[in-house]
Amino acid sequence: MFGLGWLEVGALIVIALLVFGPDKLPQAAAQAGKTLRNLRRMAANARDDLRAGLPPEYRDFDPADLNPRTFVRKHLLDDIEDSWNAKPAEEPVLTAPPLPEPVDELGVGEIPPYDSEAT
Repeated sequence: MFGLGWLEVGALIVIALLVFGPDKLPQAAAQAGKTLRNLRRMAANARDDLRAGLPPEYRDFDPADLNPRTFVRKHLLDDIEDSWNAKPAEEPVLTAPPLPEPVDELGVGEIPPYDSEAT
């Protein structure tokens, strides 16, 4: 629940008992539940009003797409994951690189060529 373990939930219950007391805790929990339901209803109404006011070409708009993480995951990472999961059409054929042309070896006491523009 919200990324909390049983120990954290138990600690929150104990703190709530200490703050509100055993007689007012049920009323506080009921009020918190009503507030949460009202907030969810207001968010759903705002989402529905937004969708109703959009032109027909934007009917599939999802407000969650405005979250930057969702946007990046949807538009950038899905393409990468698709390419990772795609099976290659066929195995590539590996070929050996061409052999270099033979170079004349320098004899004893010969000076190698020097290119002044190369440095």
